Amino acid sequence: MKKKQLTNEQKRLDTDLWIIALVTLVVFMCYAMFSKELMAIVKNDDIPVLLRVLLNAAVQFGVAGLGITVVCIFRKEKFTEFGLKSENIIKAILGTLISFVPYIINNVFIKDFEGYQPFSVIIAKDVLNSNIFVAIIGMLMIAVAWGFFEGFNYVVICDKINKRCPSKNKWLDYGAITCVIICTLFHPFSTSLLGIIEIIATAIAIYGMLIVKKKTGNAWGCVLAFCFIWNAL
Repeated sequence: MKKKQLTNEQKRLDTDLWIIALVTLVVFMCYAMFSKELMAIVKNDDIPVLLRVLLNAAVQFGVAGLGITVVCIFRKEKFTEFGLKSENIIKAILGTLISFVPYIINNVFIKDFEGYQPFSVIIAKDVLNSNIFVAIIGMLMIAVAWGFFEGFNYVVICDKINKRCPSKNKWLDYGAITCVIICTLFHPFSTSLLGIIEIIATAIAIYGMLIVKKKTGNAWGCVLAFCFIWNAL
């Protein structure tokens, strides 16, 4: 049987996805090797808060953001090409919110809910307890790294996978499936009954928000979900 030849576009997309994967894995492996040292610096009150936020945000951006940024710069692609626009923004936000309902229920009623705290990352309390200038700059860095790029990272990866391997079924989305797997692998989950429930709720949220993005053409739902739901519950 003759092997089907890849088009130039498919080859280009393969290269893009390999770049994203390799950059992400290299940064993640570096973090895994030096996580204790990095966290010791981030939690060290003797070091200025903004420097600690910058280090923590740089690592977060390296894992979820650097790969797609490198590819977009290399390909001269604008972020707006991936759905950062005003058209259908309300539909995108509402559809994404519906997708996150199981995740919200799990985090509020099943897990130990400690209150609604947007951008509740490890260093957020230190930032908010600082003076107003430091707090504003610090929270902006947190919002960009943990909010914008963590959500938008899935959008770009999903888009490129779907262009590389389009599905004939409108509800079967290979890009969204891949992103669900990535999310599961990069976040710690338990294999207990409650852990499995959390995995299912997370899978519905990630898959759902990416389907909503595909249907509406608007990526803001994904970004805002990571700003005000994922990193807030």
